[in-house]
Amino acid sequence: MTNETIQQKIQDKFGESVRGFETPYGMLTFEIAADKNIELLQYLYDEPDLAFRFLTDVTVVHYPDDKGRELAIVYHLHNLVDNVRFRFKCFIDINKPEINSATVLFESANWQEREAYDFYGVIFKGHPNLKRIMNVEEMDYFPMRKEFPLEDQSRTDKDDEMFGRGGSVN
Repeated sequence: MTNETIQQKIQDKFGESVRGFETPYGMLTFEIAADKNIELLQYLYDEPDLAFRFLTDVTVVHYPDDKGRELAIVYHLHNLVDNVRFRFKCFIDINKPEINSATVLFESANWQEREAYDFYGVIFKGHPNLKRIMNVEEMDYFPMRKEFPLEDQSRTDKDDEMFGRGGSVN
């Protein structure tokens, strides 16, 4: 099974709902509309020629400069018989961070989606027990979002001179 074969089958089934096909480091990667995530996962699972029946990972990436598409939910799938892997992304608006839960097909998505909720605030609709698993319930923010500066700009002990990067240090 080749990346081209997988791409062709997916394009034949989903048409213009899928786009952005590329193969970084040899791994097929593409984007699909967020409301089609479960339909795609079901197709990939059921289609005998594809048989992607192992959900390796569900994660999130925050792109703060991509307005209306700030959060990318990334699914990594594996066909264990042919030893083929690929990933697809669904982009959602950070102001309405909702997508359908993959737990209807893969029980392994349970903890992966809970972690994504805990750190990025993505609400997986239909999840059986969506709650924080690593951070305290009282947290009113999501720590992996790129919404805060990396360090306090007012600190004087972090002057570049102290690290040999400029100033009067020779």
